[in-house]
Amino acid sequence: MITEQIQAKINTWLNSGIDEDSKASIRAMSDTDLADAFYKDLEFGTGGLRGIMGVGSNRMNKYTVGMATQGLANYLKKCFPNETVKVAIAHDSRNNSRFFAETTAAVFSANGIHVYLFEELRPTPELSYAIRKLGCKSGVVLTASHNPKEYNGYKAYWEDGAQVISPHDKNIIKEVQAISGVEQVKFEKDDSKIELIGRAVDEAYINEILNLTLNAEAIERQNQLKIVFSPIHGTAITLVPEVLERKGFKNVTVVEEQATPDGNFPTVVYPNPEEREAMSIALAKAKAINADLVMATDPDADRVGIAAKNESGEFEILNGNQAATLLIYYLLTQWKNKGKLDGRQMIVKTIVTTDLLDKMATGFGVDCPNTLTGFKFIAALIRELEGKKEFIGGGEESYGYMISDFVRDKDAIASCAMLAEMCAWAKDQGLSVFDLLAKIYREYGFYLEDLISITKKGMKGAEEIQQMMADFRANPPATLAGQQVVRSIDYQASISKDLLTGNETTIDLPKSNVLQFLLQDGSKVSARPSGTEPKIKFYISVNAPLANSEAYQQVKESLKAKIEHIKADLKL
Repeated sequence: MITEQIQAKINTWLNSGIDEDSKASIRAMSDTDLADAFYKDLEFGTGGLRGIMGVGSNRMNKYTVGMATQGLANYLKKCFPNETVKVAIAHDSRNNSRFFAETTAAVFSANGIHVYLFEELRPTPELSYAIRKLGCKSGVVLTASHNPKEYNGYKAYWEDGAQVISPHDKNIIKEVQAISGVEQVKFEKDDSKIELIGRAVDEAYINEILNLTLNAEAIERQNQLKIVFSPIHGTAITLVPEVLERKGFKNVTVVEEQATPDGNFPTVVYPNPEEREAMSIALAKAKAINADLVMATDPDADRVGIAAKNESGEFEILNGNQAATLLIYYLLTQWKNKGKLDGRQMIVKTIVTTDLLDKMATGFGVDCPNTLTGFKFIAALIRELEGKKEFIGGGEESYGYMISDFVRDKDAIASCAMLAEMCAWAKDQGLSVFDLLAKIYREYGFYLEDLISITKKGMKGAEEIQQMMADFRANPPATLAGQQVVRSIDYQASISKDLLTGNETTIDLPKSNVLQFLLQDGSKVSARPSGTEPKIKFYISVNAPLANSEAYQQVKESLKAKIEHIKADLKL
């Protein structure tokens, strides 16, 4: 349905200075397509600006990218009025990413801002690193992460190398909204303000990653560890094979079918290492060579998925919580063995990531603060506690991890290096990846998680998602899987309520549209609309003791049954 508000936006675009081809595309759209393309403006969410490519205010195109950049440029000049403002720009392998990156560079340069533009595609974490390395006030990476091929995105970063958060994100949006038409965007680039960057920044970033090595001896003894790696047609091909080789791994097999950067992602339906289909070619190669570890990264190389042989000898994809558990356990163990834990250290996780990390942190005597979902919140906490707490590493369930703090965003390049090192260390002790996971479960409890994503596209879908959250708030479940719900946590209302006593406490976190229900047996259910995709996500976590390795499969099946019971009760 074309409302007056939507028609007004359409008219504004048709009467503006956009090119004639774009105007013709608008006139040729159906009412349904027009409604989806113009019912709102793209906004900065947990991942910045992201949407389907095409014409319209709710689409990724030259004009929405230009207006976002003009707004960011205006804001930067207000924030740093008497300083030389520099920005860094990177892009991934997606269709139009280079064009959008050059458009962004042109607008910044036209506004008198000095631009460091990567000469070709580079991983998102390297952009985060480059911002501080080059003394920039901001940065932008053009990517839609692991979204389908029709998407692209624009992630804005601040001077600390982290994605923008409040108040900057809201203020940038205000600056963009203050632009009444594309005529106010300065598209004419100033070549004297654009400086191409490349290998020098690569080398500095790689050296930071190599300096993270905690057990060079184990790597040397296990340098023939069989690793299969796939960049899934993305940017990680530029750095991961080199980093692994320089770290000491001599038996890395790159999935050649997916090694060439390609925005059409021709070998996969969905370029997301969380999906078994996206890792199927890598898994087949791993089986053929009897690999120890499989790793695959998403197009902008900030997420990494891993797989290894399970207790039955079959290759199994680990979920993000399991990979985070292995990574953090390895880091904590090595820091402890080196006498580096003195009570000042911390790991950081998000509120929907496995509570097993909290238990491990307690066991090692380090803090484990929880943040809202999104690495920008983890980065903000690191910045807030700089000089007070030493950050070891952190992670979130959606395949994002960060080691040390020279990058202030999830980093699949450093994670690949450290996950390979973890695997070498385990093998050096005669343990497989799953043997090590079982060892952790025996010590801290067997935690099993599941994620249910429900997609609701378009304007109607967004309304349905909001209604689902409203219904859960109005009628929260009393029991799930036969267990009483003992606490509800509403991050939008900033209230945690004990359902047994009625006592309420205030949550000291920014407001966010997230609901959590804690069960009597320690299970946890979280509901959260995605900030970057047209989805609502339900996170389910259950746990039980694991007495010995022989009970692994039995306990796992029992926990899986509990998860299915919870899903049924939630009617998902």
